[in-house]
Parts: sequence; structure tokens; C-alpha cells
Amino acid sequence: MISVIIPAYNEAATIRKVIRRIRHSDLVMEIIVVDDNSGDNTGIAALKEGARVVTSSRRGKGISMHEGLLAASYDIIVYLDADILTYPKDIIALLTNDILNGEADFIKSCFDRQAGRVTQLVAKPLLSIFFPELERFSQPLSGMIAARKDLLLQVEFENDYGVDIGLLIDAYYKKQRIKEVNIGYIKNDMQSLESLGKMSRQVSATILRKAELLPSRNLETLSNIRAISDEMDIVISESIQKLKKIVIVDIGVVLKYDFYETAARYYQLEPQLQKARSPGIDATGGVRQLAAMLKGKSLPDLQSLADEIPLAEHARDVIMRLKNNGYICALVSGGFDIVANHIKNKLGFDYAFANHLVIDRSIVTGEVEVPDYFRYDNTQTDNTGISYNKSGILEFLAEKMGISQKNMIYVSNLVEDIPMLQASGIGIATDSALPAVKLWADSILPANSLKPLLTLKTGLERRFFEKRSTMLAAGIGITLTAAALAGYYYYSSGRKLRRQHTS
Repeated sequence: MISVIIPAYNEAATIRKVIRRIRHSDLVMEIIVVDDNSGDNTGIAALKEGARVVTSSRRGKGISMHEGLLAASYDIIVYLDADILTYPKDIIALLTNDILNGEADFIKSCFDRQAGRVTQLVAKPLLSIFFPELERFSQPLSGMIAARKDLLLQVEFENDYGVDIGLLIDAYYKKQRIKEVNIGYIKNDMQSLESLGKMSRQVSATILRKAELLPSRNLETLSNIRAISDEMDIVISESIQKLKKIVIVDIGVVLKYDFYETAARYYQLEPQLQKARSPGIDATGGVRQLAAMLKGKSLPDLQSLADEIPLAEHARDVIMRLKNNGYICALVSGGFDIVANHIKNKLGFDYAFANHLVIDRSIVTGEVEVPDYFRYDNTQTDNTGISYNKSGILEFLAEKMGISQKNMIYVSNLVEDIPMLQASGIGIATDSALPAVKLWADSILPANSLKPLLTLKTGLERRFFEKRSTMLAAGIGITLTAAALAGYYYYSSGRKLRRQHTS
């Protein structure tokens, strides 16, 4: 009957208690936590409580709310904040009874706490001028709301502090029956003056735009501020954590089945996948073909499909223990960020590196943006001038984090990753990799398990480099022709990569 959606950013400390608070309601059929690309273990904490976790395509409450809506299965939607521990036990009934009884279409909560400064000084004065019918709502900026799903699918979700007032105004424009319900005493932390200033600008911009008084070019100047860049704030995080060693794992090692093969079978797009991975297409063209294959698919549906793929044994526990042992843990994918970020959050990786799949209103557009960390070695360029080379990630990390490549451990089974297996301090494959890949790996793990990574120790680089020399000599006499050709090709590529690193 009811889907509860909880947008959450860095709420690992509270999210489990919030889920427990609402789970006992007989009205709740599913709980969806939309992880807004948190830097902590919010997603893992939510999974432990049995919630479904969707990873937002990019940071912002409005995007998270909309992508949670697309993932929801039921006709009535409840949005709750992730940081409030004082919800009444009957919070779901309070927010939905009037909708279930056919007396309302949209419920706005109010609570026993003085309205905030942005409400009193910005929202209510502007509403009194442009939308006087809405001035009666005591807390128009409240984020705890309920509504019919079919209504929410017709309205616009602002991707900033204006999202809550924007939904209220849109419901008003659509002549929906709107009610305000008191949900009792609510306690949450006061925001900083900086946050209040930002909220004031974004709330006022939304109200003015809804009133059609603010030109779009000015709106963009005021409120179109992206909260996160594709490259992430690695340098700051590194200076705080003071970590100087990193484990980089290709996503194919942690997923039992290839995501894109799974998607192609599910959507009956095998010919498109075959085209994207045909021998005659270069890496950049292949990435673009994959993006085109997923055009029109929704982010929640794709992440739900990823959730169906079994993970390597002990993956989450291994990543947590590696981090406790002082390693930065990064996930890398030649595919797309909407999947890589989702798996990153499920398993607790610190970072995910992948191509940016362009999303519009949570739907794949078929376009792709290659991030800078895949362009450090611009040897492959398509007709648009955009180059893609996955091997650039090591040089990028070395520069941004100040970590020597000798202190990098790279784990992959892909032939295209042989240069990274060579260039890293320790290159690791699993026993399911092709012979050409195993040839260049320093160590072979059992397939579908990351547990042997826990035996890694610092200071092993010299021993592994000595082992690598032995392996290179042995590789000259390999009897498999295909493996030998691949080995020679990637040996040449590895030498070129090393020269670039040392020049």
C-alpha cells in the first residue's frame, strides 16, 4: 500500500534507528533509502535493516527524492528525513490516513517546534505575496510529506533546498486537496549560518520561479550549483586520513556476473551489446555504444538489476577490514557511475571511478561523459575528440593522492587492465581470468572471493617485482598463441606506460 522513501546523505549514525521506527507499521510495504553518494556507510547501515538502497545519480535531495519515487512500487508515497529520531510511532498513519480515506491528495507535516528562520523570514513572506492561499501552512518547508504516486510523477523536483516548497506549490497549481497534519514533537540539529544563507537563496528562487517572475537565466545564476564534481574531493580526504596505500578493484571482480551482459539479456538487447564489444570498435566507441544501449532505462531499475547479481564472497567484510588496516579502497569500472557508485556504497569502498552516464529526470539519455581520470593517456579518441583510456586512473591517483604506484594494489581479470596490473606495485587476478591476464599478475586469488586480500602486507613490492621478472621470462615460451600475442602487445603497452610515468 505505502512506499516510504528516505533520502540520506552521511546519515549512517541515525538511519538504522529511523528504519526501525517505521518498520512496524502494517501500512508500510517497502522502505527505500536513497543514498545521496554519502561519504560514510549510510547505504550499508540501511541494508542491515532490510531496506532497499538506491544510489542517487548525483548529489542533491530533489534528485534523490525523484529517483526514490521511480523505484517505488506502491500507490502512496511517504517521504521522511533520515536524521530525526523522535518520529512518533504512528508517523505513517498520521501522514497517510487522510489519503487512504479519500480526503486528501497531498499531506504536508507540521510539528511542535518553532518554525525556522528561513520559513519565517523568507518563505512565508513570499508566499503571502505570490501564493496567499498557501500562507496558512505553518511549516511549508517541512520535508516529511505524503502524496499519491500519480501526482508526484507529474510534478517537478527541484534539486536543492527549494524541493519541498516547490512540491507544495505544484500540488496547489494542480488543484490537489492539500492538508497539513501535526506529527508532534520533532527534534533535529540547527543548521549553520552558511547553510541557512544558501537555503534562503534557493527557497526564494523556487518561489519566484513558480510565480513566473524570475527569468531562467537568473535562476541558473542563483540556484544551479552542483554539490559535487565528477573527480570528487580526493585531496582533502587524503590529507585528513593520511593514508598512503590503496587497493583498486575492478567491478568485475566483485560482481559474479557482468552487469551489462545481465542488462542486455534482461532487456533483450544482446545485439546492441555485441556491437559495443565487437573486436573492431575502440574503447571510446564501446563506451558510447553501451550508453546508447541503456537509453530510456530508469536509474532505479538499473540499480535494482545490479542488486540481483551475487557479490564476491566476504566482499563487504574484506573492504571494511582493509580500510581498518589503513588502505584506501577504490572501485573502478569501464562502465558507468550509476552502477559503480551503487556497488561502492553497498560494499563500503571509499571511491568509485567510472564513466558518467548522463541522466535526465532519472532516465538514461544515451549520452556519456568521460571523466578526466580516464583521459590521462589520450591514445584513443573518437570522432568527437573525446578520449577514453581506463589506464589513466593510476596516474590520476598518483598525482591527486600523492601515492606512489608502487603502493597501489590493482585487482582485475580484464585483458584491457593488463597495463594496470603491470604498472601497479602488486597486480592481482583471480583464477577465472584468461591465461594472458594471469601471465602479468603477481598473485592469483580464488574466483568469487576477496578474502585472500586480507593477507596483503606493506613492503611486499620488491618481492613481487622480482617475481614479475621471473614471470616475464617464463612468458616468452608460452604455448598458447593467442595468449602469447596478447602478452607481447600488453608488454609493449606496459613499457610505454612506464616511460610516461617516469618522464
